[in-house]
Amino acid sequence: MANRTDPAAKSIRGTNPQNLVEKIVRSKIYQNTYWKEQCFGLTAETLVDKAMELDHIGGTYGGNRKPTPFMCLVMKMLQIQPEKDIVVEFIKNDDYKYVRVLGAFYLRLTGIDSDIYRYLEPLYNDYRKVRRKSADGNFILTHVDEVIDELLTTDYSCDIALPRIKKRWTLESLGALDARKSVLEDDFEEEEEKDENEQDGLEEEVAHEKDYYRGRSPARERERDYRRDSHRHRDRDYDRDRDYDRERGRGRDRDRERDRDRDRDRDRYRLREEKDYGYERDRDREREGRERDRRDRDRGRRRSHSRSRSRSRDRKRHARSSMSPRRHEAEDGNPPEESKKKKGKKEKKDDGTDHPDPEIAEANRIRASLGLKPLKL
Repeated sequence: MANRTDPAAKSIRGTNPQNLVEKIVRSKIYQNTYWKEQCFGLTAETLVDKAMELDHIGGTYGGNRKPTPFMCLVMKMLQIQPEKDIVVEFIKNDDYKYVRVLGAFYLRLTGIDSDIYRYLEPLYNDYRKVRRKSADGNFILTHVDEVIDELLTTDYSCDIALPRIKKRWTLESLGALDARKSVLEDDFEEEEEKDENEQDGLEEEVAHEKDYYRGRSPARERERDYRRDSHRHRDRDYDRDRDYDRERGRGRDRDRERDRDRDRDRDRYRLREEKDYGYERDRDREREGRERDRRDRDRGRRRSHSRSRSRSRDRKRHARSSMSPRRHEAEDGNPPEESKKKKGKKEKKDDGTDHPDPEIAEANRIRASLGLKPLKL
């Protein structure tokens, strides 16, 4: 019940006035302690007292996005929908700046375009400081005119999407709004009148001087012309000397810049040579180190190989000393007679020339001379 809109309230822009605030922000406001304790049962008359207690403005802040009391009071005004005269009195209040900002914010949400420009543009002349709570919970300093400019020129303020309004020049072209008049226009007119009076006085003095010089004698005129010409020649000589000194100084600066560039190029070339020399020297050192490591590795490999060969040679010598005579003969390539006989038999059997049939034996010898396999019968 406490969160329902007043039944007598009118729809704003075709919807419930409370729907002008996003649903998430609206639910945060309904759950806030300030809304439940301080805003319950407020009317258009008692809401002024709560607005006078405000000490800052802002939307939501902190990690859980808590709404500020300013946003709770804006929501309460949308709920009870006060009359337009009350809102205008809020805006015209010069004693309490936060009451003025509260009324301007509510009018920006619910008012028509012409009323918004008509009542909010005069607040550009209010330069009082106001505190604003940022999203991280810290306070920042701003001014009333800055808040009004944000309401008139942006589409988002205090975590609420503002309704779109027409541009001022569009309303002026339609005749719904008069041309904007600056409050400093009277001061500008006074300054212009003062400048015009000073200009008239200067013109009168110049005319008086002309009349005075017009009545002078010809001799004085010639003397004045002579002095003017002499001063002109003197000024021309002075200008020529000054130009010559300037050109000479410019030439010295140019030579100095050229010498400085030459020294800079020489230093850069020397640094490049030293860098290249140091790089080549380091590269040669690395190459010598790699070659030295390779030589040491090859020397160690040869040493280990020779050591392993000597060990294998010693093992063979020890094995030969511990073998039997028959095995010695087998190792030296002198097989025993039995093995020779078996080998001879095997060779005869493989050759096929010892076949009992003389014809087959002859044929096998011919095939053996030709490199063919023997006959198998």
